[in-house]
Amino acid sequence: MISTLDEGRRMAINEWDVADRPREKFAALGPAALTPAELLAILIGSGNTEESAVELMQRILRDCDYSLNRVGKMSIDQLMLYKGVGEAKAITILAACELGRRRMTEEVEKRTMESSKDLYEYFRPKLMDGLHEKAMVLGLDAKLHPAGCALVSDGGVTGTTVDVRRVLREALRFESATRIAFCHNHPSGNPQPSRQDDALTEEIARAAAAIRMPLIDHIVLADDAYYSYADYGKI
Repeated sequence: MISTLDEGRRMAINEWDVADRPREKFAALGPAALTPAELLAILIGSGNTEESAVELMQRILRDCDYSLNRVGKMSIDQLMLYKGVGEAKAITILAACELGRRRMTEEVEKRTMESSKDLYEYFRPKLMDGLHEKAMVLGLDAKLHPAGCALVSDGGVTGTTVDVRRVLREALRFESATRIAFCHNHPSGNPQPSRQDDALTEEIARAAAAIRMPLIDHIVLADDAYYSYADYGKI
């Protein structure tokens, strides 16, 4: 437990014992030795009069069921409800989450999309923090490398309206694309498709076949799970 300098005031990180300082711990032992709360504490630098930066971040993570994905879905205003988190700290936390998401995107965008898992891992960083249903189309070249990706719908909590003509229009802009994959997220966390999802998949598949750019899969994405129409033989 971190001691206080005097009643009512917690030590700042640079006043802690070296063994308790996240920055020093990072330098001495590497990032793997730090908890998510300690890593986030490095970013915000200080807590409040009742909590250290680490304790503050532990509380935020606890309220998010220790999920960094859920932290990334919070708004600036929601984070600012925590004592000691102002606008600058809230933006810093969310910026860190965004950088993590973009790092994931960089790692998968060079892959060959040979399976539903590859497609899920491609779309997940783009859609995993969505509070509303969104839909995207991915163009793939003859070797199944990504040729371009576009958002085609941004809807509400329980659904989104997809214009199939827009899906095809965006797909045709990807010059080297010979086929497409479609994805939309379920913010509820349940990846099971609805009847409307089934009907949309059939409509996109028919329209894509007509322009000789076949639909290879429709991924319904939740944070930690997905449903693949191709895997279930429904395309």
